[in-house]
Amino acid sequence: MTKQFILGTPLSSSAIKVMLLGSGELGKEVIIALQRLGVETIAVDRYPNAPGHQVAHRAYVINMTDAAALRNLVELEQPHLIVPEIEAIATDMLVEIEREGLARVIPTARAAQLTMHREGIRRLAAETLGLPTSPYAFANSLEELRAAIDDGIGYPCVVKPVMSSSGKGQSKIDSAAEVEQAWNYAASGSRVNQGRVIVEGFINFEYEITQLTVRAMGSNGEVETHFCEPIGHVQIHGDYVESWQPQAMSELALKRTRDISRKVTDNLGGLGIFGVELFVNGDDVWFSEVSPRPHDTGMVTMCSQIQNEFELHARAILGLPVNIALRAPGASAVIYGQLEESAIAFTGIDEALRVPESDLRLFGKPESFSKRRMGVALANGVDTDEARIRAKLAASKVVPVKS
Repeated sequence: MTKQFILGTPLSSSAIKVMLLGSGELGKEVIIALQRLGVETIAVDRYPNAPGHQVAHRAYVINMTDAAALRNLVELEQPHLIVPEIEAIATDMLVEIEREGLARVIPTARAAQLTMHREGIRRLAAETLGLPTSPYAFANSLEELRAAIDDGIGYPCVVKPVMSSSGKGQSKIDSAAEVEQAWNYAASGSRVNQGRVIVEGFINFEYEITQLTVRAMGSNGEVETHFCEPIGHVQIHGDYVESWQPQAMSELALKRTRDISRKVTDNLGGLGIFGVELFVNGDDVWFSEVSPRPHDTGMVTMCSQIQNEFELHARAILGLPVNIALRAPGASAVIYGQLEESAIAFTGIDEALRVPESDLRLFGKPESFSKRRMGVALANGVDTDEARIRAKLAASKVVPVKS
């Protein structure tokens, strides 16, 4: 494993080149963090003018599940690092690229491959590592889904595509009458495979958290694991709508959270930030999912931490030291598109920014949908309660309009 890079000058022979596969709002912030360290950046996405395209040195539009197209682009650009920002990638090709030494995949090609599908990471957590999870089963048809629920999962339960992002295709069902609708919704929300779902028994939890876990090089040349303060969040249909940091929790629950996060990330290996999602009830903790990259709920760190999750990721993958210290209690609240339009505009920005200790990030997505995340409001406060009130108030002031 490379300890660290000697950072050069972008667009020159000394440049360190990093390619982002997926260039949405999270990738955009990673690119900005990398550019502040003098890194040459290449943004790749499936549609033109994605947020990361707008700030990178070069931008490409390809189908990232097309293995040949992906390899051709890597051979053309010859990046030092490949940083996946989404799941829908030809991960078998990433394994091949890493094995042949064409580039180093962050955190590893195996991690990208395992976490592309909920099946791989759930089997790793529950069956290989023996971590506490909800009961689960996989189904390839509506009939198999019904049988899995009837044979042990029971109601209520949660049905998800084996691969999707931001909660797409996810639904909680309470009776047999809802199973067919959940199956159809899961198929529509899948990024690639429309024929397989995971069904999970419902856990009666108090709250959900994201434990941002950073694997970075220590001064002794060995990998060290760092834990940010836990992030609480609210999800609706599996899609994050607000988050805050720190989430209050018992010392035992926090210890269990970090023990689980360390076991998962140690197994996945490599360098960078991981977003580990967990359910918490009192002192009990269950593993849910992990993303080997910055997490959408972690956008709150842009106002709550000394180094936000994107800066932590950029530093860690370059072999640089990191600082996970909290700056102040903070919160984030999503700004939705509300309209089915291209090139929308926003009113109320001035009112939003008059909310005390508030800030905004508008992502610059070229097309708006009613429930597409187009921006986020950030706010600090004396505690997370005040920060959440301010963030939601600031978000409510921003109104998308036709341009």
